Amino acid sequence: MLYSKNMIKIQGKLPRSVYVACSGGADSMAVVDFLSRNHNVEVIFYHHGSKHDSDAQQLVYKFCAERDIECILGGMNKDDTIKPGMSKEDFWRWQRYRFFEQFARPETPVITCHHLDDCVETWIWSSLNGNPSIIPYCRNSVIRPFRLNKKQDLELWAQLNSVPYIEDPTNVDTDFTRNYIRHNLMPHALRVNPGLHKVIKKKVIQDV
Repeated sequence: MLYSKNMIKIQGKLPRSVYVACSGGADSMAVVDFLSRNHNVEVIFYHHGSKHDSDAQQLVYKFCAERDIECILGGMNKDDTIKPGMSKEDFWRWQRYRFFEQFARPETPVITCHHLDDCVETWIWSSLNGNPSIIPYCRNSVIRPFRLNKKQDLELWAQLNSVPYIEDPTNVDTDFTRNYIRHNLMPHALRVNPGLHKVIKKKVIQDV
């Protein structure tokens, strides 16, 4: 199994015990594998009610069982409905964080696996709405220490270390704003400024 501490960068100092919010995708599965080598990790999986989430839950639960990692499962209730004025994306995000915050404490934070590409896409979206910003390092005791890494770095870690993961088919659905920015706007933004990731990375470094 290949291992290099320099492949993945962490912002801030992490306590010995952490929770990791894991969706079953390449980035979060790579983070679980990476952190479990030197930290006491418990995984949190949140089920949004889709067929994909059922498949992802099985993958995450099996991976954790094989690694002797505690896996906490949660999910939406049948009577959960989208709040007036909220998009489906916003509603799902609100539900997830409400669940994560049940466990997050300063001494045992919940780690989400946002990466540099997420920060770039968020900056583009927020700029188009008149308030340019990046994904912040923390939200109470939910923290995002992997923002210095590109998604491809986390995918490479998963591939080199034979970490299983599952692709979410909705990631190509451009009806979701995030996906529209990722697939349709990002190529144009990078044509205008090929160094956009470096620009946003400077903002990420300053935000801890």
